[in-house]
Amino acid sequence: MIKTMAKKTNPPRKTKATKSPLPPADLRAKILEHFQTLRVPMTEQQLDDALARAEREGLSHLQLVHDLIADQATARRQRSIERRIEEACFRDSGTLESFDWQFNAKAIDRARIEELASGQFVRRGENLVKVGQSGVGKSHLIQGLGRRLCQIGYRVRYTTSANLVKDLAKSRADDTLTRRLRYYGRFDLLIIDEFGFEKLERIDCPQAANLLYKVIEVRYPRRSIALVTNVDFEAWNDYLGDPPLAMAFLDRVVDGAIVLKIEGKSYRAHRAQRLDRKNTRGPS
Repeated sequence: MIKTMAKKTNPPRKTKATKSPLPPADLRAKILEHFQTLRVPMTEQQLDDALARAEREGLSHLQLVHDLIADQATARRQRSIERRIEEACFRDSGTLESFDWQFNAKAIDRARIEELASGQFVRRGENLVKVGQSGVGKSHLIQGLGRRLCQIGYRVRYTTSANLVKDLAKSRADDTLTRRLRYYGRFDLLIIDEFGFEKLERIDCPQAANLLYKVIEVRYPRRSIALVTNVDFEAWNDYLGDPPLAMAFLDRVVDGAIVLKIEGKSYRAHRAQRLDRKNTRGPS
């Protein structure tokens, strides 16, 4: 006896309900509502102006969308840059553009600095160490570099060695050191300026060198540090007052770092001499 197989029938496909288009007035209100939900500061007048221009000039849909969001996106990016620069706590307003590149042209490689300003070393988690005598523009350069990095999206924190020690010592005294170390550990780049500019005050803060090392340790090896100093590596033992700790500093900060040595003329001394000559001549 031959059995006949029942033919399978596919279930009927569900058809998607098509939404009827909204009237222009309702659609306009919905668009403004969507912008508000997305926290895009679009006013009724801005929307109407963009729509009128699109109709008047026959703009494409893509061009219309671009015109609607471009100004808001640019303003938001600028606010983000300003917020990162404010958060960085730069001491001076110097930029790479305002630096006098001609004064020490033989000692300072502008192309190298501009390459660092692309932020690739920060992305790789590498450290940067600038060594040089006072007055050659190290602080101006490092703050200009930091500002440029803020502009391209990196979070930067600037401080001097002395201020960092004071801040950490205060945190240690009120039992918030762990929280403060986490704060310094979260930035993409931590700039420590004037390392060696003045002797660590071991009388006022006997733990100064250890506190500095704690910051370095909490960032190692994923987060970058830029250290600016006028102390040669061989003299770090004397400066820190602890040879084993100095070796640990060198291991964590200098080993594998990008090292820039600047041996140029002192711009500060040159400016002082020029001012002195002007005062000596007196009014003409």
